[in-house]
Amino acid sequence: MKNSSPPERRPRGRPRGFDSTRALEQALKVFWRLGYEGASITDLTEAMGITAPSLYAAFGSKAELYRQALELYRAEQGAFTARALDEEPTARAALDRSLRESAREFTSRKHPRGCMISTAVLTCAAENQPIAEHVAGLRADTLARLRDCIARGIAQGELPAGTNAEALARYFGAIIQGMSVQAQDGASEAELLALAEIAMRAWDKRV
Repeated sequence: MKNSSPPERRPRGRPRGFDSTRALEQALKVFWRLGYEGASITDLTEAMGITAPSLYAAFGSKAELYRQALELYRAEQGAFTARALDEEPTARAALDRSLRESAREFTSRKHPRGCMISTAVLTCAAENQPIAEHVAGLRADTLARLRDCIARGIAQGELPAGTNAEALARYFGAIIQGMSVQAQDGASEAELLALAEIAMRAWDKRV
């Protein structure tokens, strides 16, 4: 006799025991290593241990997943710059610490090399322009933090009153972005620390 029971349906949406935090952490690693356009949905779902429908059910889209991964990076692995700028008593100490910690973090073996944000989505397909603009906004936020730090240094007498805070902030921002690129190209922590030391001379010459 023929079995008349209906065929078994595959479950859709989130799998049982879905851990969105862990999945996001895995997605972060993929995006950091491959970039936004380089990371395929297959790359992401395999790393996250979920299906494509589960990814879209939990995060809405690849773009939104990337935005959330960037926020997680800023809150965790990439938070060292913001902490340095907030915690150090002087602007010089804050910038020096930022550069030195960049040298260490960008070359760490615990995660992909470089900064996930500094050099992310610099060029992209037209349909991904909103993502590029979002990442550019994150870089602009870091630049503003650097500028505010330098402005405090001017106000506290660490730098001459006529110092161009905007230009000096862009200088240090360019150094950090360059360190990220060089780390991705294989520069060592010692090599980047030497670069950081030279960069700080630009500050000292203005005192």
